[in-house]
Amino acid sequence: MEELSLLQRVAIWVLPVLFAITVHETAHGWMALRLGDPTAKMLGRLTLNPIKHIDPLGTVIVPGLMLMFSGFLFGWAKPVPVTAQNLRNPRGDMAWVALAGPLSNLLMAIFWALVARIGMLLGDVSPELALFLIYSGVAGIFVNTLIGVLNLLPILPLDGGRILSALLPGRVAYQLDRLEPYGLIILVVLLFTGILGMILWPLIGLVLQGLAPLGGFSVDALAYLLHTLRN
Repeated sequence: MEELSLLQRVAIWVLPVLFAITVHETAHGWMALRLGDPTAKMLGRLTLNPIKHIDPLGTVIVPGLMLMFSGFLFGWAKPVPVTAQNLRNPRGDMAWVALAGPLSNLLMAIFWALVARIGMLLGDVSPELALFLIYSGVAGIFVNTLIGVLNLLPILPLDGGRILSALLPGRVAYQLDRLEPYGLIILVVLLFTGILGMILWPLIGLVLQGLAPLGGFSVDALAYLLHTLRN
């Protein structure tokens, strides 16, 4: 396949990334509402409208820089506000609210795999549309897998950290919660030391192996298409 231009990569990555981060946040608000907290709904954040969730740094600047230097888009949205005191069982329900985000990414990864399969079926009918759907599907599979797996790490303020805090005994959870202001620093250190990659990539690889057949790919074909998108 021909090398993709910067404009083509933007067109392919933009929708999967926008929906990955907005649906993730909306899922938190939706689960909170189901469990008794209407805060997100009252503030107009229970919506799939990306404008309501845009964070200037995480949704615009960081994805733009990553596209320029690494060949793919990645970012985050403004966190959906949740008032734990409104939940029927604040500690336990917060675990479900946190888990809703990564679960939504898994469902979206499955959706994008089906988009890619549709593209495969359209190859002889409309090659250009087919290629766009295939690449968009691959981008959607990857970015949702990455966001879902990353957010399950047991580090606050990631969802995995909130799940762990909700499951731990109160005193231990309190000690964990005190580390939240340093969570971003911990992630940056793990990233630049290579430890984060050592943790994430094997897990991401396992998920991609499971999703590849759903998209109509072999694992090697999925890896090749992803490499083309990122370079």
